[in-house]
Amino acid sequence: MTKNISLIRSSKLPSVDYAYASHVPSGMDLFFMAGACPLDATGKVPEQSGYEEQAKLCVENLKSALKECGAELKNVAYTRVLVASSDQADLVTAWQAVREEFGSHDVPSTLSGVTVLGYSGQLVEIEAVAALSKE
Repeated sequence: MTKNISLIRSSKLPSVDYAYASHVPSGMDLFFMAGACPLDATGKVPEQSGYEEQAKLCVENLKSALKECGAELKNVAYTRVLVASSDQADLVTAWQAVREEFGSHDVPSTLSGVTVLGYSGQLVEIEAVAALSKE
């Protein structure tokens, strides 16, 4: 029997565009993904790239790392989206791009504004936890 992550929504809390929790059944392998950064094929953050472009590139890089583990976005149980800005509009722009990439898999997530990220010009980073059935 294949096990799957369950996304849990609440009927008692405000309606949001993500699940409030996820459940990973016992017996699944967990993968703690390093923060996916908006690095291009040369290992650099594209010059003049904005929040939306960087968020989409982060998701593309996350998908590549997940593939190396035998996983896909649908196997992600949790994300944390870090945005280098104190402007809520920038956070919303990055969040909307990430949500679009995840589609119907509305995984529980935390969205945080931070002071600075690790690479020059970096505006967005995505941390993730994924789970795969051992069977």
